[in-house]
Amino acid sequence: MKINDIQKTVERMFPPDLAQGWDNTGLLIGNANQQVKNILLTIDITSEVLNEAKRLKTDLIISYHPIIWDGLKKIVAEPAVKPQAKYLAPRSTRGIVYELIRSGISVYSLHTSLDVVQGGVNDGLAEMVGIKDAKPIGDYVQNPAADSYKLVVFIPVRAVNKVTKAIFDAGAGRLGNYSNCGFQTSGIGSFLPRDGANPAIGKKGKLETVEEMRFECIVPASRLNAVLAALIKMHPYEEPAFDVFKLHNPQTPVGLGRIGNLAKPKPLKEIIANIKRQTGAKVMGIVPTCRENRKVKKAAVCAGSCGKIINLVIAQKCDLYLTGELKHHQALAAQEAGLTCICLSHSVSERFILKKLARQLQKSLKQVKITISKKDKDPFTWKQI
Repeated sequence: MKINDIQKTVERMFPPDLAQGWDNTGLLIGNANQQVKNILLTIDITSEVLNEAKRLKTDLIISYHPIIWDGLKKIVAEPAVKPQAKYLAPRSTRGIVYELIRSGISVYSLHTSLDVVQGGVNDGLAEMVGIKDAKPIGDYVQNPAADSYKLVVFIPVRAVNKVTKAIFDAGAGRLGNYSNCGFQTSGIGSFLPRDGANPAIGKKGKLETVEEMRFECIVPASRLNAVLAALIKMHPYEEPAFDVFKLHNPQTPVGLGRIGNLAKPKPLKEIIANIKRQTGAKVMGIVPTCRENRKVKKAAVCAGSCGKIINLVIAQKCDLYLTGELKHHQALAAQEAGLTCICLSHSVSERFILKKLARQLQKSLKQVKITISKKDKDPFTWKQI
């Protein structure tokens, strides 16, 4: 299976337009035409993960965090640190990027697309806490699914199946959990080929009538150009007739974090126990510690490090905020506001999603083997001193 085909599937699930403007998602290393048999899922690409990928004969790594954040001015081999198995570990990100390219391992990053999407990282955290009807907190992005179009095209009967398949394969006709949604009605089309025409049916200067099907379906804005290109390529007519109408859809904001009331108030201790079960967290930072027995009615979550979003959480008078990490002054602000915060460590607040991601991808990518990295881990080791 080619990376290009895998990318189309992944981006239907996790549209790249959902990513934050500062992020770096998508295919970061590799060739879209490369054949893939083995995919490795990870939060971060470290030297250990790279060595694991080599041992597993990985063709494509799908990582949560991008391996490339800022522009690289050079990609060169670098001195390696002590041998690990039969591989050497590069000293820096630049060295890892070089080794990935040299080893023919491609990299695709999801990051904030996976944070924002419905059912993604933040929805998973909200579910752990027990938030009902969770809503995004901030850092909103334009929802690519919000704008959609109706495509109407007229197709000769003999070519209907071929053309509609191409349209569906390009991303049209998706409604919720349904695909290949469309409508057809028959009629008679007419045309008169004039000088300069090269008709697929009929002759120049002679009026033709053809039994045709009027086919219509919904196309998301993000797939419109691809769908029209597929239509034109597969349609037998030299000049296919089609109409595109923009639809008015209610705008649902999408962004980072989740906030809302719990289905019913819960003791903080009960919520903490569930978080530990779901994430495997061994330790967590709690601010302030004196509130461990409080009842939580309203809560917010945001995976990783969410910057100024905590100010919105405080303003909404939440009882609890679950996140990966906070800066010192943010923790102080929460303490003064009476907001209980739980910090799991940055990547621990995200890593739990890999199991769900593996199931989702394997269901759609049956031709490849998908493995979750066993070497991907939190860089921090917490010890009492």
